[in-house]
Amino acid sequence: MEDIIVLKFGGSSVSNNENLKTVANKIIDFKNNNQNIVVILSAQGKTTDKLIHEAYELTEEVNKRELDALVSCGEQMSSAKLSILLNSLGFPAVSLTGWQAGIYTNNTNQDALIETINTERIYSELESGNIVIITGFQGINENLDITTFGRGGSDTTAVAVAAALKAKNCYIFSDVDGIYSSDPNKVQGTKKLTKLSYDEMLQLSNEGAKVLHNRCIEIGAKYNIPIITKSTFNDNYGTVISDQKIEKNEIKSIIKKDVSRISIIGNGIIRNTDAIIKAINFIKQNKLEMLEFNVSESKISITFKTFVSDKMLEKLHNEIFTNK
Repeated sequence: MEDIIVLKFGGSSVSNNENLKTVANKIIDFKNNNQNIVVILSAQGKTTDKLIHEAYELTEEVNKRELDALVSCGEQMSSAKLSILLNSLGFPAVSLTGWQAGIYTNNTNQDALIETINTERIYSELESGNIVIITGFQGINENLDITTFGRGGSDTTAVAVAAALKAKNCYIFSDVDGIYSSDPNKVQGTKKLTKLSYDEMLQLSNEGAKVLHNRCIEIGAKYNIPIITKSTFNDNYGTVISDQKIEKNEIKSIIKKDVSRISIIGNGIIRNTDAIIKAINFIKQNKLEMLEFNVSESKISITFKTFVSDKMLEKLHNEIFTNK
């Protein structure tokens, strides 16, 4: 079979019918350039939050099995809608639930792990010329009960499916056009990163960057699936996360986790003495009280005694990136 491309679209990308049309056009562009397209969809907008809220309005002790059955409906709705739209535009498409796509998990509810993917149905639909649309965030366990993967779980579905199909690339589309040197909503002067290693991206996710589900990065690294983050709403270049084999000691991103920890992330940062000295001098110059200062292969992590403002994050970002 020719190269397979996996495209994942997040909740903001499919939040209403107009956005669904934008998504459909993106998919058609890929279809016109590649024969085999598999799409993973999140639920529309805040659908999952709404369903969880409604469940807890009924009772404070929601049955976990039934909660998974309930919240999985959001992805089924968005996938069916997109399939209806693509078929109406003359592009044959079929929507598949997690179980129809052969995604089997362990028995954990709300945070299930994928154990295996039977790709037979997916390949069959692709060979029939269909665009295959799979519900993200869900699979079934050995009892044939629906399970879900937790927040951001559709990212994990996308990369796991890409790995099972030996896909050429896995694109993750959202309302942002890549990964930046810091949160652009908090810090001015951030720069978009064109490339990241799996390890750097995993460090970012573990430190609280709400860009990719950390489990999807682990799968991408294990099976060497390039992950490309892009915006649904423009054609700007994005960020490629891949198996970069480089020796360059380069700082990629600075991120604040919670209220009192800042991390500086980049390949080989343990050997980047300039960055370590700058961080220490910054702490002294700004009279910041710290509890811990840890350096690993790809991260400097600083925990402070008190609250660290976004302004201080911006100041450190400018110090590191402007005064290299």
